[in-house]
Amino acid sequence: MSAYPLLIHPLPYRADPASWFERLRQRPEAILLDSGRPYTESGRFDIMSSDALDTLEVDAKGHYYCTGKLNATTALNAQRELLQQLETTPPDDCKEIPFIGGLMGYWSYDFGRLLERLDSRAAADIDLPLARLGLYDWALIQDHHKQCSYLVATAKRRDQVLAWLEASDEAEKRSFTLTAPFKADIDRATYGDRFQRVSDYLHAGDCYQVNLAQRFQARCQGDSWEAYRRLRQATPAPFGALLSWSGRDGRERSILSLSPERFLHLQDRQLTTSPIKGTRARGQTAEEDQQLADELAGSLKDRTENVMIVDLLRNDLGRVCRSGTVRVPALAALESYRNVHHLVSTITGELSPTLDAIDALAAAFPGGSITGAPRIRAMDIIDELEGTRRGPYCGSIGYIDQRGAMHTSITIRTLYREDDALYVWGGGGLVADSDEESEYSETLDKIRHLMQALA
Repeated sequence: MSAYPLLIHPLPYRADPASWFERLRQRPEAILLDSGRPYTESGRFDIMSSDALDTLEVDAKGHYYCTGKLNATTALNAQRELLQQLETTPPDDCKEIPFIGGLMGYWSYDFGRLLERLDSRAAADIDLPLARLGLYDWALIQDHHKQCSYLVATAKRRDQVLAWLEASDEAEKRSFTLTAPFKADIDRATYGDRFQRVSDYLHAGDCYQVNLAQRFQARCQGDSWEAYRRLRQATPAPFGALLSWSGRDGRERSILSLSPERFLHLQDRQLTTSPIKGTRARGQTAEEDQQLADELAGSLKDRTENVMIVDLLRNDLGRVCRSGTVRVPALAALESYRNVHHLVSTITGELSPTLDAIDALAAAFPGGSITGAPRIRAMDIIDELEGTRRGPYCGSIGYIDQRGAMHTSITIRTLYREDDALYVWGGGGLVADSDEESEYSETLDKIRHLMQALA
């Protein structure tokens, strides 16, 4: 197999990735992994690409589909095999470049059904592949720490991409409108019934924690890119993403994610996960905001929730990391975003030399912060009570690089569009002493600004 060398082509630095992605967004398989700049300072890299060499889709039965021929017998091995088909070689001095080609896309929450034996009670009323990953041989990257932009591509691809970037999109008028406002799938009383049933399970000892969510729906028309631009300005996040595609059935689909939460980061065999547990809304005044932050930082209940998930993820990383390398360098640290305060922990470990990024993903998927503990029993309770499958919500978006690196998010603060239907979810972790009204309010606090930005 011949290999094509990748080149690094410098581009003008732009503080906002939207000005670059504007020229790529209508290309086939366009994808943006967005650090939230210039509206937030927490992210470093923007990564965007389009025109995937091939695309892998996984259906509800675990069958996979792609244009090229693969011999793998499982969806996980199909991802490995597709990644191995990339025929490019790294450029010189590329250690700090996060992505030089590989897989980018999403794994839905329900991809976990292929990894664990679960009950199947929730209705599958969203027609979404369990996973969809493109094989990309080029990327436009912005490094906001070094304030530089560059294109990583073969010589042939470079010329193609530069032509796309030079094409003007200014004449096209973007618009996006909600034709019917967001409405909860369930009423307040139904949420209370579900809360009580979770509480009963918790007090019976079935679980220590269960993440319970509710879904909202709206109707819309117009450009998903314009919707995403509004969302990223209203509630910027370091792990944002936009994916839009036309499915094999011809239906238009988009995932619009404004996630503050890292799932897994693998670099030089160092594996990191950063679960969020504990949330407060931002205050209306500086004094109120500080009071809410102090309240969260000092909350025994929220810290206990966080520690429960840290223990779960330590176990997940322990399954794939070298013995004795799993550490917790940060426990329940306060982080503040434009609309909420969070408690965030960090767990690290050194990946076993016999395993790869896909092994790590499978060991921890879906993320424990959005299931509960123990994971499988919590997922069964979620399936029983939420009524509908989560689809993209609480799954993951990100990349697996051809060098073995990986960076993925937890898809909270995430919307899914299917033709003119638009969905968004809000949830929170429940423990034995959770207060129903506070938990219900938290589900709204997390997504209120997303819904308002589109209204």
